[in-house]
Amino acid sequence: MIADSFPDISFIDDATVDEVLTGMINDYQEKYREITGKEAPLAKANPYRLIMYACTMQIYQAMQYADYAGKMSFLTYARGEFLDNLAALRGVRRMENAAAATILQFSIANPIESAVSIPAGCRVTNGNGIYFATDEYAEISAGGTSVTVPATCTAAGVVGNGFAAGEFSVLVNTLPYIISVTNTVATYGGADREDDESLKERVYSYPNSYSTAGPIGAYEYYAKTASSGIGDVVVRSDVPGEVDVCFICDNGEIPGEALIKKVKDCLDDRSVRPLTDKVTVRAPAVMEYDIRMIYYIPFSSRSAVASIQANVDTAVSIYNTWQTERIGRDINPSYLIQRVMEAGAKRVVVESPVFTVLDESTVAKTGTVTVDFGGVEDD
Repeated sequence: MIADSFPDISFIDDATVDEVLTGMINDYQEKYREITGKEAPLAKANPYRLIMYACTMQIYQAMQYADYAGKMSFLTYARGEFLDNLAALRGVRRMENAAAATILQFSIANPIESAVSIPAGCRVTNGNGIYFATDEYAEISAGGTSVTVPATCTAAGVVGNGFAAGEFSVLVNTLPYIISVTNTVATYGGADREDDESLKERVYSYPNSYSTAGPIGAYEYYAKTASSGIGDVVVRSDVPGEVDVCFICDNGEIPGEALIKKVKDCLDDRSVRPLTDKVTVRAPAVMEYDIRMIYYIPFSSRSAVASIQANVDTAVSIYNTWQTERIGRDINPSYLIQRVMEAGAKRVVVESPVFTVLDESTVAKTGTVTVDFGGVEDD
């Protein structure tokens, strides 16, 4: 994350409301002593002290606004509309929500002597309120029995993602001769409006796009412009002139063929890909791991067993997210133990996974998760 890469800054020197109030009281007492030669004790109920307290609240609020305004001009802190305007300085725009895509196959029973038309916008559903519409006109040629055509979900966002091949088989429009329709690939590529962290990453890496000489950073940048749902991207070139790009989606999801094609089209753009590069885009290889572990809670924490158990479940989920969000990240049970211990466990026995080194084009994927509570042990 960008925020982890740079030190914190403060335009008010991290001042607290108590420090501001103390400063005002000290200034008052010092000036009073200078003018009168006497001390000015201010008890907590003293009217002048109460006035200064009320002023402090307003002054400190103004200081907070000043600190906030200053930070919004830095990429680390910027968010919302402030981030949009900061990104605009580099010509980067937040990606709006995108609809999922797939490939539909229309079929007829027997070949006929004339072509069968499939109009653009022809809709297919799974019967649960999700619709995909054909992107362009297509036709089953004379003598043929089927044709495939790309289609896009009618609702933008992640709602159209994750449906397996064959799930969309209900034709909404009435088409002569057509007896069946189905999606031949899983649906993917839908994404919600780009969040702040994703936009920050693209703004930060934008300088990599200045060159079309084929740097790794440029391919990574342009691959992520295909969808805000793309997580990690790995670029390799083991042979001169041949570039291998593999990527995963957010939360370690493996991309489908529709999204892979979208990224390939993006990288094949003449303004992006050098003429001498042959670019291959694919999903990474998958190494599945299972979790089988047992943990114990110290006797001194016996009154908090329920909350510790909930914390351990959360820790396991955090570990799985961390383990699967980067391509080439070694399967490391030590981090699992660390998270579970931080959640309140006294002792952790992990049978699986074992430490496994992954190459640059393999990503870990969570299999079965079995987490047992072994009980309470003496400290």
